[in-house]
Amino acid sequence: MHIMEGFLPPAHALGWTLASAPFVAWGIRSIRRRLHEQPELRMLLGVAAAFSFILSALKLPSVTGSCSHPTGVGLGALLFGPAAMVPVGLVVLLFQALLLAHGGLTTLGANLFSMAIVGPFVAAGIFRLGRLGGLPLAGCVFAAACLGDLATYLTTSIQLAWAFPDPVGGFAASLSKFGGIFAITQIPLAISEGLLTVLVVNALTRFNAEELKGMPLFVRREAQA
Repeated sequence: MHIMEGFLPPAHALGWTLASAPFVAWGIRSIRRRLHEQPELRMLLGVAAAFSFILSALKLPSVTGSCSHPTGVGLGALLFGPAAMVPVGLVVLLFQALLLAHGGLTTLGANLFSMAIVGPFVAAGIFRLGRLGGLPLAGCVFAAACLGDLATYLTTSIQLAWAFPDPVGGFAASLSKFGGIFAITQIPLAISEGLLTVLVVNALTRFNAEELKGMPLFVRREAQA
């Protein structure tokens, strides 16, 4: 994740940018609607963005042309819904590309698709399934953040394997290689992110209970209780 500048072929870079664009528009509308209805949530949205920026900036070297790190998008997906994290992720990735040389502008669409689209939507889906199954809140939050993180890196492995298929085994062999290398560093990082997200959600439910009542996924939780 955070595929470096110029690493993807131009056609792939353009394709991922076009694939991400509709989600950005959807996310902007989602945030505007939410903040228009509840302007007091601006600060909490900023916290979710800062959480993602800080965690995703803690990178470890991994696959050539990429790196491993937590993503931090699971928290925002649980609080505001997955669509809202797309423009937030865009800002995070853009700042990191320009200020930290982490990722790049030509690969912004690919990085956005994996970290700010696939990751949040998987996290939100896992959370919903867990709550529907009657699992404890902490367990659902942990699974959502952890699996959302891993889904991001699975997507990145697919992106890299598609762009650089193995000369002998093709896409499948390349995917196995990229995914296997990512797994060494990403599985412990995903577990750590899940635990940290649980701690943050516990703190928010303790000190910001009133604000959380309007959050998309927590509304469903209260409806089931």
